[in-house]
Amino acid sequence: MANRVEIRTLAGPDEYQEWLRAVATGFFRGPTVSEKEVAVRALGTDLGRIQGAYDGDRCVGTFRTLPQSLTVPGGAMLPACGVSGVTVSPTHRRRGLLSGMMANALNAAKERGEVCATLIAAEYPIYGRYGFGPASWTTEWEVLVARTGLDRRYAGPADLGDGGRVDLVDAAEFRAEMPAVHERFRTGPQRQGAIDRSEKWWRSATGELRFPEDGFTPAFHAVYRDAAGQPQGGVSYTSDDVWQANQPEQTVTVRDLFATTPAGEAALWRFVLSMDWVLRVRTGSRAPDDVLPLLLPDPRAARTVTHADWLWLRPLDVPRMLAARTYGVEGTLVLEVRDKDGYAGGCFKLEAAGPQGGAHCAATGEDAELSLDVSDLGALFLGEESATRLAALGRLTEHREGATERTDVLFRTARRPWCQDMF
Repeated sequence: MANRVEIRTLAGPDEYQEWLRAVATGFFRGPTVSEKEVAVRALGTDLGRIQGAYDGDRCVGTFRTLPQSLTVPGGAMLPACGVSGVTVSPTHRRRGLLSGMMANALNAAKERGEVCATLIAAEYPIYGRYGFGPASWTTEWEVLVARTGLDRRYAGPADLGDGGRVDLVDAAEFRAEMPAVHERFRTGPQRQGAIDRSEKWWRSATGELRFPEDGFTPAFHAVYRDAAGQPQGGVSYTSDDVWQANQPEQTVTVRDLFATTPAGEAALWRFVLSMDWVLRVRTGSRAPDDVLPLLLPDPRAARTVTHADWLWLRPLDVPRMLAARTYGVEGTLVLEVRDKDGYAGGCFKLEAAGPQGGAHCAATGEDAELSLDVSDLGALFLGEESATRLAALGRLTEHREGATERTDVLFRTARRPWCQDMF
């Protein structure tokens, strides 16, 4: 008779290495985990938010959550539950292990008062059945530098034309200056979908926290400073070392690029695209409506190489979610949310004061003007999805004429949501 698989929170640090081994197995990283990797990954990790599925002493399923701050339209931040490290070993599939761990995690998130759950989906079909909807997408371009039409005779700060400058810095200086800049960047009114970055994130991203198996490639770092000398943006990038017929054909890959001002963003892209020896630039993950292609005299030099769903969102507290963001116009909307798992279902009335005002949302006994599944509300919330498109797909039902179009006007945002980070 098969052993019963037990789902439980990790009992203590001694179980963490076995849990990480199961994660590495699930993601095909390898069958073992070193003591150094365990030590690095343990830093700042709350074992109380880690679940394992155990068949005897062997961990055959993994699931963890982390506290997260999510930026919503208008710049407010919501407490969210980030879901990560989800695996089930190939020997134990189709036994309900993921469903059990997900239910535990969402119950705990609801009790903690986290307003929604988020994740990056490795596979598209899995998470809709748990109430998650794709709330933001990501695009990566490959730029053929010679075709951009840019004048690449970039000579330094004087060429920026705004009194600012771009300076190369080492990892320690980048790590010291950029967290505060990124926090200003990600809390902007049109940066919905962005999440906070911990001290551990910055230490790992800049190579201070390493273990032999991490595959880390040290990056170059540059900072944009405005005319007053204040840092307003930064870029990290790597490069290969390819030569053909005694000619350099380098490809630069942008690992991270952000700025608090349009001038800073343009300056950082110009810096990256003006380097000698560089044939191609891979942009890394960007918002689908990123300004980059239109910064080029010939936008066709930027070819899309990836366009895919990225951040998924699962509502847990509809009134708090909808009251936190701003809306395109002043107006009201009564919507019915279907949630088979019972976390966020009900009928709610939204009263929005417009782009510069607040909003109020509460449960109501009024008749719904439209109804939709909780996963589709997750897709709508940050401004990514269209209510009209959902209606055309049969995933949103209009009960009062004009409610669908009114929803689109209310939820529309000037920029598409974007989450820079994997978690």
